[in-house]
Amino acid sequence: MEFLQGIFSAGTGLLGYAIPALFVLTIVVFFHELGHFMVGRWCGVTIKAFSIGFGPELFGFYDKHGTRWKFSAIPLGGYVKFLGDENAASLPDEEAMQNLGADERVGSLHAKPLWQRAAIVAAGPLANFLLSIVIFAMLLLVYGKPITPARVDSVVPDSAAEEAGFEVGDIMVSVDGIDIEAFSDVQRLVALSSEDTLRVVVDRGGEMVTLMTTPRRTEVVDNFGNKQKIGVLGIRHSSNPEDIILKKYGPVQALMGGVEETYFIIERTLGYIGRIFIGKEDADQLGGPLKVAQVSGQVATLGFMALINLAGMLSVSIGLINLFPIPMLDGGHLVYFAAEAVKGKPLSQRSQELGFKIGMAMVLSLMVFATFNDITSIFLSD
Repeated sequence: MEFLQGIFSAGTGLLGYAIPALFVLTIVVFFHELGHFMVGRWCGVTIKAFSIGFGPELFGFYDKHGTRWKFSAIPLGGYVKFLGDENAASLPDEEAMQNLGADERVGSLHAKPLWQRAAIVAAGPLANFLLSIVIFAMLLLVYGKPITPARVDSVVPDSAAEEAGFEVGDIMVSVDGIDIEAFSDVQRLVALSSEDTLRVVVDRGGEMVTLMTTPRRTEVVDNFGNKQKIGVLGIRHSSNPEDIILKKYGPVQALMGGVEETYFIIERTLGYIGRIFIGKEDADQLGGPLKVAQVSGQVATLGFMALINLAGMLSVSIGLINLFPIPMLDGGHLVYFAAEAVKGKPLSQRSQELGFKIGMAMVLSLMVFATFNDITSIFLSD
């Protein structure tokens, strides 16, 4: 463990970012594709290739079932290629299907019942969510959770908190009906609630007091110098180490904590995307591969377990993004299957190819936009 931590903590510049980023992405992509692979194998589908990355193969091997396991040159994803697939996005190859014998056709993905195809596609994102739950649960089980009480130690003058009537000594009990356990819970709820009015219940000397407050959108700088705009109340907690409580978890409690953390990330991610569409958040906060590399390198300096926690967070995001109803992504395939269930037959090859092209354009556009944000925030910021 110390050896691995030394590798991830060492190095500066591009190498210092690249190694942790590749480590995190490889874990997340591997488990995503493993979900597709395992359910596909369970359904009796012949699997031609399991690739981490895209493009030319760097190295690989065949297993006893004839599947080619490989690492490819572009480490920005991966794929499982089933018998009858035209490409890595599992678009059906009608010509290849027609040339298959009866025995071979049985092993084709596209010859399987609709429910099996849907299960194989959904298994990738599900594997990501399960990976996140396991990571968060194991961290809670092994290390516990440091908790700083949600007590107001000071109120920033002319802040949203002062305007709402917060007082030193107030203990926050709930925010918009969500129970508060630690000060960090308040920070996470407030961060994505800028310009929204929140109902905060505080314990003030044994009396429950309800305060209405509106977090102000503020640019903050984290410990690594990264800038982001989030909602801020203007309250501070105690910085005394003696006030920190280490909460221990049993196996069941840790598992529930992993589920809750995964659900929280999903809910907040969807909430953030929704706020972009209604103009309450800026899309410039969206990050791409360069941002992932930068954050991975920074988090790696905090230790190996911090990097594993980042892998858990990224795994939730990858699973969620893949469920978006965009052709080429898993969610797009599920939309195709839903249409097939309604029509009683698969969409035409032409329709699927058109959808694939549209999906590819959408994904590439999003990647270009996110990369532009990365370059702006990493290299061109003040």
